[in-house]
Amino acid sequence: MDRMSLNSRRKRASHAARAAGVDALLVTNLPDVRWLCGFTGSSAALVLPCPSPKSSRPPARAVLFTDGRYIAQAHAEAVGTQVVIATKPPLTEACEWIASAAIKRCGFDQTQTTVAALANMRKAVPAKLRHSLFVALDPLVAGLRQIKDADEIAKLRAAAALGCKLFDRILTFIQPGITEMAVAAELEHAARLAGAEGMSFETIIASGERSSRPHGHATMARLPRRGFVTLDFGVLLDGYCSDMTRTIHIGRASAEERNAYDAVLDAQETGLAAVRAGAITGDVDEATRSVLRRAGLAQWFTHSTGHSLGLQIHEEPRLAAKRTEKLKAGMIVTIEPGIYMPGKFGLRIEDTVLVTRSGCEILTPSPKAWIEL
Repeated sequence: MDRMSLNSRRKRASHAARAAGVDALLVTNLPDVRWLCGFTGSSAALVLPCPSPKSSRPPARAVLFTDGRYIAQAHAEAVGTQVVIATKPPLTEACEWIASAAIKRCGFDQTQTTVAALANMRKAVPAKLRHSLFVALDPLVAGLRQIKDADEIAKLRAAAALGCKLFDRILTFIQPGITEMAVAAELEHAARLAGAEGMSFETIIASGERSSRPHGHATMARLPRRGFVTLDFGVLLDGYCSDMTRTIHIGRASAEERNAYDAVLDAQETGLAAVRAGAITGDVDEATRSVLRRAGLAQWFTHSTGHSLGLQIHEEPRLAAKRTEKLKAGMIVTIEPGIYMPGKFGLRIEDTVLVTRSGCEILTPSPKAWIEL
């Protein structure tokens, strides 16, 4: 992990924490920990001291608490961070350290901390500090993660490019009669051979009538001689997720199927055209939805237009009806309208894009024109 990128991220988080009125931040959400220090283990608590700019003390380093399984890994990965190998639960030792460091107000992410965890945090500190030391905050680090830095954008580009290569390859494998599970297995095997750490979510292969299920995970159902096949998949590469959906057709399509596909493609491209820095997320959703409304298909569009992604497959902001967030340059989002008609068919088209000042850069440029095998 690039030291300069990590230092910049910790500095941004420290400034944001100070602005929120705390002088330290306790981070337990593992993607947030990774974003701040580079550590990828499954057990961690990170303390980020955030002293006032007026303080005469030199700024303290962030401190990572983990357990004995990660001695070598923590020292190798946690760049510019003090590592403590805990003999107690890492969260307990982190809280004890906070109390001993004379920190008066320590913020924590209230969306990632359970009632039980908070109780344990308070038990770990002297009684006189239990109701004053820990301060519940909105997701501060997750908010900073919404805008990707250059290092993250490069990794997301690479993950998306691998996804596109896998799609090109799987088109040569698909044929009537093979199972959805076989398609998923071939795709995932190829992803691993190409260097992916795994898939960023459970691969969706939904064919025939099952294509009407938005999250139709691969089954032993056989691909039909005639009908849609929706492929929604992503890889995990260097910690970052890709996400794309393409829908193809096996055999000759009906006029209804072609018209439906054309409408979804029009909606998806209209949504892409609406993406730019400053655009309202709900307005982008409406841009896609309005196309399907004019085509008489909006009732079958049953999910939001898109979401952000990065270290996690679903991050904020979402592009959904009535959402009011503004897109910012450096965000990575998906545009993925679809329609799902139970008992008949469904289809979805999805790209991952980088938001720019004047529009967006499509990171998943695989063909979207009608494909009939």
